[in-house]
This record gives sequence, C-alpha cells and structure tokens, in this order.
Amino acid sequence: MTGAEGGADLLLLVASIVGLGVVSQLLSARFRVPSVLFLIVSGVAIGPEGLGVLTIDSFGESGLSTIVGLSVAIIVFEGAFHLKIDKIKKAPTAVLRLTTIGAAIAFLGTAGAVRFFLGANWDIALLIGALLIATGPTVVTPILKVVPVRDRVAATLETEGIVNDVTAAILAVVLFKAMTVQETHADIYLQLFAERLGTGLLVGVVVAAVVWSVLQYVDLSPDNAPQNARLLTLAGAIVAFGSADYVFSEAGVAAAATAGLILGNAGLPYEEEIEAFKGDITLIVLSFVFITLAALLEFEQLFALGLGGVAVVVAVMFVLRPLLVFLTTRGGRFTFRETLFMSFVGPRGIIPASVATLFAIRLQTGVAEGGAPPTNPAGADLLVGTVFLVILVSVVLEGGLARQIAEKLDVIPMRVLIIGGGRVGRSLAERLEARGENVVLIEENRTVLEELRNDGFTAREGDGTDVEVLRESGVENAKTVVAATGDDDVNLLVAQLAKSNFDVENVIARANNPSNASAFEDLGVQTISAAESTAWAIDNQIERPALSNWMSELGRSGDVQEIEVTNEALVGQQIVDLGGELPNGVLIALVSRNGTSEVPNPDVELQYGDHITLIGRTEAVREAIEQCGKPV
Repeated sequence: MTGAEGGADLLLLVASIVGLGVVSQLLSARFRVPSVLFLIVSGVAIGPEGLGVLTIDSFGESGLSTIVGLSVAIIVFEGAFHLKIDKIKKAPTAVLRLTTIGAAIAFLGTAGAVRFFLGANWDIALLIGALLIATGPTVVTPILKVVPVRDRVAATLETEGIVNDVTAAILAVVLFKAMTVQETHADIYLQLFAERLGTGLLVGVVVAAVVWSVLQYVDLSPDNAPQNARLLTLAGAIVAFGSADYVFSEAGVAAAATAGLILGNAGLPYEEEIEAFKGDITLIVLSFVFITLAALLEFEQLFALGLGGVAVVVAVMFVLRPLLVFLTTRGGRFTFRETLFMSFVGPRGIIPASVATLFAIRLQTGVAEGGAPPTNPAGADLLVGTVFLVILVSVVLEGGLARQIAEKLDVIPMRVLIIGGGRVGRSLAERLEARGENVVLIEENRTVLEELRNDGFTAREGDGTDVEVLRESGVENAKTVVAATGDDDVNLLVAQLAKSNFDVENVIARANNPSNASAFEDLGVQTISAAESTAWAIDNQIERPALSNWMSELGRSGDVQEIEVTNEALVGQQIVDLGGELPNGVLIALVSRNGTSEVPNPDVELQYGDHITLIGRTEAVREAIEQCGKPV
C-alpha cells in the first residue's frame, strides 16, 4: 500500500469515528440515556469483534497513545473547568465526605475485589480501583435530566462526578507510573506522587496565569475576540498537558486539571462562549476515546474474567456503592429513599474508559518515559476487560432503569419555589422537605443564605423579583411558588411574575398587611394573611389544642394529604368499602367535588377526579396515596 493510500484509509477511519460519535450523541439526546452506551456499541461494531476496520495498529504504536493522551487532557480540563467553587458551596456538606471518605472506600474496596475475585497483582488491582472511583457528569447528568430529583440530590451526584473525575485521573497516573519502575517502596510512591502532582500543579498554575493575563489585558480584536478566547483556552489545556508530560510522564493530567480548575473559577471574559466551544470539542474527543477503546477490546477479554468479573461488578455496584453512600450521607437532609436512589446511581464512564485506554496502549506497546519498560499485555487485557465490564453494566442498568428506580422509590417530588428565607420561608421549607418535596429557597441576604446552606437547605442567592433569578431557580418546572418575604410589594410582584410570565399552577402569597390581601386575590393568587393566620392558630390552640398540636407535627408522626382519584378501580366504590381497603391508621376526612367539600357519608360513591383528603400516620398516608391516586 502506498503512503497516499494509507493516508486516505486513515482519513476515512478518523472521519468514520467522528461521524459515529456525532450519531451516538444525537441518539443519546433522543433517547435520554448516557451517550457512553451508543459509543461503546459503535466501537464494537467497527473494532476487531465487528468489521475489524479499527485495531490497535491503525494509528501506529505511538500515534494512538499520543492522540488518546491529548483527548484525556481535554476531557480532564473540561471536567475541572466546570468544577465551580460556588457550585460546591451550594451542594450539601455530605459532598465533602462523599468525595473523600467515599472515594477512599471505592478505591480500596474495588482494588480488593479485583485482587480477590480475579487474582490480579496489586499494581493492576489498585490501578483499576483508582479508575473506578470516577462517576463522571457526562454519564450522571443525562440520568438527572430524565429523573428530576430534589436539587440537593442532583447537586450531590453531579458534584461527586466532577470532583471524582479529577481525583481518579490524578491518582491513576501516579499508580501507573509506579508500575513502570522496578522498586515500589513507600518512598518511591511518595516521590512519584510529589513529582507528578508538583509538576502538574506548577505547570497548570503558570499556564492558567498566562491565559488569564492574555484574555484580561491583551486586545484580542473586537471582531474575533470570542473566537480567539475559545482557541486560547483550548490551547492552554493542550500546552499544560504536553509541557508537564514532557517533564515527567503522566504529570500532564494533573496540569490539565489544575489549569481547568483555576480558569473555570477566574471569571474569564466570554466564559459562556468558551464553555460551549469546549463542550463541543470534548464531545468529539470523547467519541474518539470510547470508540477507540474497541481497538483494545475483545470479547475473549470479557469472557476470560468469568464469574470473577461478575463478582467484581456486583461488589462495585451493589456492595461498595451503597456502603459508601449510606456512610457518607448519614445525618444529612436526605430521606432514606433518596439515599437508596443515590446508591443505585453511580455509573462509570469517561475517565475510567479514556485513561484505561491510554494505559492499556502503553502496557501493550511499551510507550513510556525514557524508553520501553517491560510490556504487560496480560495486565492490559485485565485492565480493559474489567473497566469496560463495569462501565457497560453500570451504564445499561443504572442509566436505563434510573427512571423506573426513582418512581419505585418515589423520589421524584413536586417542586416548590419559596421566595424569602426568613422564619416563615424556612419553617415552611422544613415542613415540605419532611414530606420529601423538592424545595428551593431564594434569598437575597447573604448572611441568611449562608445559614440556610449550612443547615442543608437548597438555597439560591438573588432577588426573587428578577425574572432571570426565578428562571435559573427552576420556576418553569415548579408546581408551586410561595412568596413569603416580609415585604408585601415584593410578594405581589413575585406572584404577578409567577402567574403571568411562567404560568405556575399554584401561587401562594403572604400578606403581611391584611389590607393588602384584596390586591393579591385580584390576581387570582391564594393569599395567606399573617394576622388572620396567627389568630386562627391561637384560636385552634384555645378551642382544639390536641388537634392544633397534632397539626404542628405534620410530616413527622402524622400527615394530611389531598389526592385526586385517578385509579379507575376506585371509581364507583363507596367510602365504606374504600375505607376497609386503606392501610391501618388512615381516615378519609373530606371528599371534594365541583368546588364543594364535605365530610363524606359511608354510602358516597367516588367519581374520577374527586379530591380526597386523607389523615393519619405519615407512612400509612403515603401508602394510601400510592393506592388511590396522585397528590394534588
């Protein structure tokens, strides 16, 4: 074959990989499952087990290693760029434990499972353990788009994915470098870690400082400034990786991560354009890495793992993941069902696949610093086979069944937006969250905001009368908006915006001055007069203290819920018959029909769309809701 023919074949192969990658991304968006699944299928189709057009020799021994290495740099840089300090502050305190203690449990537990079930050497076992720490945002975020869980649950899973991507990458490169030296004493590991991490940090800081300075102080030409900013930032990621890797092999990942973290939090000009551009580039290199993984993957590698491989998958997904989630989120503001859901959402993806691909290539071809160390093709097969198996099973099961799991566990709540994080808003949020609702507080006062966040509430900083603040806080997906500030003018404007701009189904406003109640009611807003509510509460305490005390404990020991009859099997049933089918400790207090509510007689027949008010023990009421219909 002539050089021209070889170049044409290579160009066609690259074009095919990019094309398959784009199609995979489109299918991912269409079916709302992680793109990793489609990328893997595409890779297998053109790899040795499929058409055989893509093999490890397609790009040459060093060419594929270099291409994948640069791809890893861009992927890690992208992940670190999105690791915003503000986002970490908004996430619950459990995130810190999840990304430290939880990561350590995942690392050591996975390494132990690989060692025990597959008989791997400790160096390979620890390397696999490090890689499988990562639960990246590109596999978690598509799941959360399909499953609208409470914000604190989503923030926890997304932040864990971003942080652990970087952690796994840096830890893995240090361990991999240790495999290439003959002596592996503790001081050697420490030296390797210090060299790689120190060099990465230094180069990353220098590159970030240069990029930031150029963007801030150099005239990039007004006409092409956004484009130049995008290209400069991308070049910074590649230069950071290449420079650090030249000094010490495998130090480039730490440099890319450092540069990305600094620049992502530096308030760069044209930041939105940079993020969009990097996102597109990352999708392309992601596609390339995952599809190229097929060049190393053979079904024999998976079959060779046997029952040991299955045992590793079970240990990672169903033992270690639940263990670390329950240990690190204990004492937080998560319900048991939410904790259980997070235990089932830990798919592996980008970093394990991309870095495993890079390392496997180097183990097979002997590409490393200072010449070729002893090759380890058996280790490469075990590395790729185990990582690929965990990725495939976790993405298919957790990505494909996440919606069904969430519905079964009942962790998809009604979204409630509360404007005002003072005593009223906070107290209301506590009650709603006790029932598992998805509550977001909007507060302008920074002192109050920090107190709310420190206590585990999902709170956004901003003015509740600002349309963009409301939109960013999720008002378009909110079923209820509550204006609970101490300023009636603010509450009135919030109610107006929620009704007219966003067509929110249920808007409730606090009227601090009783004379303003009519203004709210004219808007069709449900109005709670502070004075009348206080008088009502005092009257209840005087006339019916037992009921008043019980109502104050709603969401803890007891609950009152109004539901709509949507179960066809209940239509036509009499109250006396239905009452016998409800869980013990639940009573039907009211039946509402055509705007009229009354305590029902035993012979009242239910109609489709009736509203039933249930009263009883909290768990029993929830069981009755699942049995009868949906909450109003």
